[in-house]
Amino acid sequence: MLVTLGTLSAVAAILVGVALGVILYFVLTRLFCSDEAASQPAAAPARAETPAPAAKPEPAAAPKATAEPKATTGAKAAAAPAVKSGTQLPGQEELASRKGEWKYQGGAAAATPTPTPTPAPATPVAAGGEGQRPQGLTQARDGKPDDLKQIKGVGPKLEHLLNSMGYFHFDQIAAWTGEEVAWVDQNLKGFKGRVSRDGWVEQAKTLAAGGQTEFSKRVEDGDVY
Repeated sequence: MLVTLGTLSAVAAILVGVALGVILYFVLTRLFCSDEAASQPAAAPARAETPAPAAKPEPAAAPKATAEPKATTGAKAAAAPAVKSGTQLPGQEELASRKGEWKYQGGAAAATPTPTPTPAPATPVAAGGEGQRPQGLTQARDGKPDDLKQIKGVGPKLEHLLNSMGYFHFDQIAAWTGEEVAWVDQNLKGFKGRVSRDGWVEQAKTLAAGGQTEFSKRVEDGDVY
């Protein structure tokens, strides 16, 4: 019993010694490590890393030129048949006789330009309209005008208008030319075109010669006015 207790005491003493040795080791290690850290100078601050320059984009490769197709050496263009200068063509002799020397131009003969006709000079127009004004009188011969109402188409108003224009007698109207008729037709205010439409000149020729017309007989008989 005593031996057992002694053995246990020895083991416990060993364990206590080991534990104290471990504690002492850790305490001494902390002390030495803190002294060394204090004696060393502070480390320089870390330098900021400079960013690497961006890589330059490589130029795109130029497209390869497409090889041009080689012309076929064996193919030859067909030459157009040449016209011999001595060949007689249809109508050559006729053209030569008309225009002199004839030359072939390699195609259809050029068309002869049609001469532009020169316009005829325009007929002078009187100030009052077309044609020419017939000569009139200032008053009736011997103060006795003809009864112009015997001409079909001439009423009292139109007779007064003709007298104001200088026309009093049948022979005056009978002598009117085509240009003079055109002028009077254009200048009868309110009665344009009446001279040629009713045939005044032909009626006036008959009446100026002393004859009568069917209409003039009716006027003399009082059947019209």
